[in-house]
Amino acid sequence: MNWDRIEGDWKQFAGKVKEKWGKLTDDDLAVINGKREQLEGKIQERYGHAKDVVKKDVDDWHKSLK
Repeated sequence: MNWDRIEGDWKQFAGKVKEKWGKLTDDDLAVINGKREQLEGKIQERYGHAKDVVKKDVDDWHKSLK
């Protein structure tokens, strides 16, 4: 699955994102609106993880959707 599909169906995927990263608020999800860079930035902000760690976490989550 490519990221364009996630972006296009963001409302469906937002729940899965919230299950994985519960510290993200509904407002965060509205701002992210399916944009991967925004998602990674908000995860960094909420969890205090390094950029490379967040990128790997998002990659792993993305792969798990297939």
